Amino acid sequence: MHPTDITARAALVGTAMMTAAVAVLATAPSAAAEDFGPDTCRQGYVWREARPTDHVCVTPATRDRARYDNSRAAGRRDPGHGGYGPNACKEGYVWREAFSGDVVCVEPATRSQARQDNQLADSRKVSARLWKTRWFAAPRCDGDTCTAPDGIARIQLNGDHYNYGQVRVYIRRTSDNRLLWSGTATARAQRGYAGGAFGIRTNVNDCSRQGRRPNGYAQAYDVVSGRWSARTPVTIGCAVL
Repeated sequence: MHPTDITARAALVGTAMMTAAVAVLATAPSAAAEDFGPDTCRQGYVWREARPTDHVCVTPATRDRARYDNSRAAGRRDPGHGGYGPNACKEGYVWREAFSGDVVCVEPATRSQARQDNQLADSRKVSARLWKTRWFAAPRCDGDTCTAPDGIARIQLNGDHYNYGQVRVYIRRTSDNRLLWSGTATARAQRGYAGGAFGIRTNVNDCSRQGRRPNGYAQAYDVVSGRWSARTPVTIGCAVL
């Protein structure tokens, strides 16, 4: 499974470019100002904060509404109304139910919004997922003359749950952390994938079908938030006959 709407070609970097890229990667911060860990929201969203630990990502207007409703909570209660106990709401209000035990009284539309936000919570976070697939070169034709494809499997890296915009992608050797390849993809909306998604083809041979253990890893960097993906194991460095 991989996004097919977008594929970006990237060439193998030369020695000089590789040295520069290593320097950039070595000095890049592990956490940027907008990186709040696994609960980091995509650009345009903020934590709802219906309670201090409520990290559901919502629009700023929805967070403002949650704060306002919290400040008006006491005045909207009618203890015992309808047999719902001390937290019963006055006529026209219902429990918000943004989280288990949330009995702040709000308008029905606000409760509906909270349920919708909860359902969309995962898609609004910068989870920075990254996974590997394979691609094969197509035949090359010059007029009526075509060369057969080489049949070599190469690594394609795919991701979703990123901010819309640039994502930098790297392949490094595990033993010495040496940078072997780097490229930049553009994450954007793609049907069937949450947040910004991308697929980028590399010129690095995929050696996973040769019975070898992974000896490298791929990692992606979300430029907007400063979030890094988890390391995705890859098998590289095999001879091509």
